[in-house]
Amino acid sequence: MPSKIKEMAGTTLDTDIDRSAKDDLSKLYHVIILNDDDHTFEYVIEMLQAIFGLPYATALAHTVEADSTGSSIVFTTTLKEAEHKRDQIHAYGPDWRLPQSRGSVAALVERAK
Repeated sequence: MPSKIKEMAGTTLDTDIDRSAKDDLSKLYHVIILNDDDHTFEYVIEMLQAIFGLPYATALAHTVEADSTGSSIVFTTTLKEAEHKRDQIHAYGPDWRLPQSRGSVAALVERAK
């Protein structure tokens, strides 16, 4: 009988952990940058390093991903922090290297799945 209790407790615990992990994930949000032709790779890399503290190689990888696929998830966090980081991206300003750059990189917040 004790082994059945262990099995049942283990199953219940596993289910509770799975549910808890899903609940935690549902509370997370992605910060996503979008590709455009108004910002240089250098600008995007510098912006990602400044706002997120990313190492050069990681910032470069996100920049290449956004360039090749149209977007890149650069950060996953709580809704409040994701919105704050998105706002920081939007406040970063235009790319001084390109005269046609009139504003910052487009970014959005999306619920993690």
